[in-house]
Amino acid sequence: MHILIINGPNLNLTGQREPAHYGTVSFDHPEQLFDQVIRRYPGLQVTIYQSNHEGDLIDAVQRARENGFSGIIVNPGAFTHTSVALADALRAAALPVVEVHLSHIYTREVFRRHNLIATACIGSISGLGIDGYLLAAEYLANHSAGE
Repeated sequence: MHILIINGPNLNLTGQREPAHYGTVSFDHPEQLFDQVIRRYPGLQVTIYQSNHEGDLIDAVQRARENGFSGIIVNPGAFTHTSVALADALRAAALPVVEVHLSHIYTREVFRRHNLIATACIGSISGLGIDGYLLAAEYLANHSAGE
């Protein structure tokens, strides 16, 4: 199984930006970050893609199936609250998608509670920091195995 992790705007600053909300771990070494999950599921591969541009994220989603990905983890950042186009692309991808947010978006500013992406996903994880990605990867690995 090959999982595509898509990170939206400002997630390239994870580890530096507002650590009280987003934590101090960065995505600089994804193989180390996901090592424990990858070791548990032989054959699991993880590729991380980040862009600050909505169209680039949509293009990555649209190419996911043809590029051999069997699931998507998405942290759309601020596009969570604004992008109908990204939600539509995730639905059109016809792959299992788990949404992840580092911070607990439902306990923050009111505008962050409006989520356009969740309806395109089989599940959402919010507020568990970087562990949310690990849980999402583990769920997709189990989902693909039919568990």
